[in-house]
Amino acid sequence: MLSIALYGLIAFFTYIAVTMLYFELRTRGDNYFSLPLAQRQQIIRQLKFHARIIRPLFELGAKVYRLKTPPLMRYDGVTGPLVMASKKSYAATKNYQPQHNDIFIATQMKCGTTWMQQIVFEVLHRGEGDLSDKGYRHMYALSPWIETSPSSSVPFDRAPLVGKEESRIIKTHMPAQLCPWNEKAKYIYVTRHPVSCFASCLDFIHLLSGPMSPKREDLLNWYCSDEMFWRSWPEHVEGWWRRSQQHENVLFVHYEDMKKDLRATIMAVADFLDMPLNEQELTKVEHKASFDYMKKHEAHFEMFSPNVFTVSEKGGGFIKTGTLDRYKDVTDDESERIMSFCSARLKDAHYPLDKFYPTDSAP
Repeated sequence: MLSIALYGLIAFFTYIAVTMLYFELRTRGDNYFSLPLAQRQQIIRQLKFHARIIRPLFELGAKVYRLKTPPLMRYDGVTGPLVMASKKSYAATKNYQPQHNDIFIATQMKCGTTWMQQIVFEVLHRGEGDLSDKGYRHMYALSPWIETSPSSSVPFDRAPLVGKEESRIIKTHMPAQLCPWNEKAKYIYVTRHPVSCFASCLDFIHLLSGPMSPKREDLLNWYCSDEMFWRSWPEHVEGWWRRSQQHENVLFVHYEDMKKDLRATIMAVADFLDMPLNEQELTKVEHKASFDYMKKHEAHFEMFSPNVFTVSEKGGGFIKTGTLDRYKDVTDDESERIMSFCSARLKDAHYPLDKFYPTDSAP
């Protein structure tokens, strides 16, 4: 009886390992994002079936052990997500020589990256961008995430040139010191209130890691440290702010301004890209960059290929509330800790934290 139980246990764990590896390879980068929508939906249905079997084991294991931080790797003093990036991919990013037609969308994580990618994509297509099966199929089938290529997007060397200007829309979370630089390329940096950013990071990591996600207190410690992916919020913002003040080819945008006046942001982006839009084109871009439109077409904007946790997480989804009040999901103590950390790190910096995000006010 003991041997039968042992063989059964071995078989069960083998099933889990093989299944997760199979779907990891099947959903890696272009293997997933370049597929027609129906095929991507079929993969998700298959994952949901297996998730009902696999997830309970992780929920049981989480009662014994939880990660202290998301799995990370380190390159040149900057951390990154181990499951998506490597020292090799970071080195390749640092050594890339940008072209004059490259448009970098740079952010710290969860600060409006995909939203700005969609704005730029639609501006380049004057509101006629197509992410259906007849077009590019998915944002990450056209926009490479450079420091994780090819694991999390179209491989960089196969990324299509977009619009009549034949531009390459490049996503990056790299801090300024590691982002490839060329005075002729364009860079759009988006930042967000650090407390709201933390709330969104919580959602995202819980979505991806499920029951194995680090505890909330551990994630707060990680967020307010040099272990944070791509460096901490204040250092990330400071580096890109200084670059924007020194170079005309960097546009610095605040997420809250995008929410309050999307049309004005689109006009600023279009002007920055030397792509003036007429009224009809502007209206089309505004519609297709709206929260309602992107939520309705969320399958075109997933920022991470599905896994057994994302497909089974209640209230899951990569595009969340579309509101400015994410700070309500953070306690007063957590908010104070984050703002104190940012204030201390930016004490002698150039970025005017108190101007944009006063420490004594809500996001």
